[in-house]
Amino acid sequence: MFSLSRPLKANSELKCSLSSDMARMSYFCRQWRLKPSAFKTISSVFHLHNTSTTRKLSVYLDGQCLWHQCYPTHLGVTLYHTLSYREHLTKTAGKLKNQNNLLMKLASSTWGASTNTLWSSHSSALALCYSAAEYCATVWSRSAHTSQVDVQLNSTMHLISVILRSTPLP
Repeated sequence: MFSLSRPLKANSELKCSLSSDMARMSYFCRQWRLKPSAFKTISSVFHLHNTSTTRKLSVYLDGQCLWHQCYPTHLGVTLYHTLSYREHLTKTAGKLKNQNNLLMKLASSTWGASTNTLWSSHSSALALCYSAAEYCATVWSRSAHTSQVDVQLNSTMHLISVILRSTPLP
């Protein structure tokens, strides 16, 4: 990720500056016998004005135009131009729902684990659900969209604790 120290006046100046920075990075990598890949590098725009975030930049690395992505993923976290983490939390909630379905199948089948086994060794829920839910939580925990994940984690606790009545999320 590159940040610019001074405001740029035009889109073309931004493209030129970023391509120049990419050329310097490429030169530095080659000095240290590293090989940068244009296929694994993307460009994205984060801007205070929502209309400016959708524009595509033509940034080049070693003569190849970089792929533009509106919602880039960095270390497993999907970024959004407002940094609300809505897309990331929606994906995480979907993943937790799939894991909860797996736990439900295990708990309700005659060949799977009984609910007492799931409760006594809740490590299965920790391994399946909480590890996915808590990944990078320090980054997105103050987002307005965390309730999606909270609902799924509450469902996980219902499954492994055999509680029939619903409990409040807090």
